[in-house]
Amino acid sequence: MAIKRIHHVAYRCNDAKETVEFYRDLLGMEFQLAIAENEVPSTKAPDPYMHVFLDAGQGNVLAFFEIPNSPPMGRDTNTPEWVQHIAFEVESMDELFASKQKLEDAGIDVLGPTDHTIFKSIYFFDPNGHRIELAANTGKPSMLKELKRVAPAMLDEWAITKKAPNHAAWLHSGEDFPGDK
Repeated sequence: MAIKRIHHVAYRCNDAKETVEFYRDLLGMEFQLAIAENEVPSTKAPDPYMHVFLDAGQGNVLAFFEIPNSPPMGRDTNTPEWVQHIAFEVESMDELFASKQKLEDAGIDVLGPTDHTIFKSIYFFDPNGHRIELAANTGKPSMLKELKRVAPAMLDEWAITKKAPNHAAWLHSGEDFPGDK
């Protein structure tokens, strides 16, 4: 099997119209299409829904379902809020700062930028409570090459110890990247 790309990623929303307006007006995503039916195509269960699709750039599609006959949305309370999020790449640090200002001007609380060494990012929540990250790449190709090189060893060590391996400690320690020496 060869996966070509992600066709779309779907999340639940409280209000399809509000969600489309948020992603269209604040994040610049084009509203692509909507599908609405009174029964689920795969199960034939009677359950009306609105399914909206937004262009997240370069063929990536972000979709949402509004399902009014289901219990109210919740979140996985056993998982910290910072874990489950949708991350989008922006072109530059200037774009990241401009996006932060636009969101704050719209009354959105924004955290960051946070420096991850290979990228900097800001965090905020959409109207449905989904955590969103906007990231601008700042890393050197040599950094990404090194992270790819040590990834298998890091995963193997983690699987045994469940403690953070030190192979890429330079990412958040403030140390210089070893490849710069």
